[in-house]
Amino acid sequence: MKRKGRESLKDNDLFFTCSLIDYIARKSKNTRADVVKMLGRQRIEKIYDLADVYHSDNIDRVSQDFIDEAHITTGNFDNVGECRYAIPTHWDIGKVYKRLIKKVSEVEKIPVIDALQSVYSSFISEKIDDYNSSVYYENPSYIYACYSENKML
Repeated sequence: MKRKGRESLKDNDLFFTCSLIDYIARKSKNTRADVVKMLGRQRIEKIYDLADVYHSDNIDRVSQDFIDEAHITTGNFDNVGECRYAIPTHWDIGKVYKRLIKKVSEVEKIPVIDALQSVYSSFISEKIDDYNSSVYYENPSYIYACYSENKML
C-alpha cells in the first residue's frame, strides 16, 4: 500500500472526499446525507479517485464546480450558524467521517464508496453533524459502536 506521510494515499483520498462533502454541505446549507445523495455515486467515486488532484486546487472552486455540476440547491440546514461552541473545521469533520467509513469498509468487507454511502445515510451522520453535541469529537471506536448498533450507546 503506497504511503505518503502517516497514512496510505487512499486514506488521504477518503479524508479529502469527506472534507469536501462537508465543505459543500456548509456552503450549500444542506445536510451531509443530502449532499451525498445529490452528488450521487458516480461523482463521489470521481472525487475519491481524483482526490490527489483536487486537493491541490482551491477547495472553494472545486466545491463550487461540484455544486454546479450536481445542481445542488441552497437548503436551510445551518449547523455552523447554530453552533454555540467552537466550530469544527471541514477538515476536522472529514477526519471523523474518514475514520468511521474506513472502519465500516474493513469490518463489513465492502468497498469504501459503499461504506461512505451507508455511513452518511445512517442515523450517526445526523449526530456527527450536530456541533452542539459531543459526538463529533468522541472516540472513533465509540462512534463506530454506535453506528454498528444503530443507536447511541
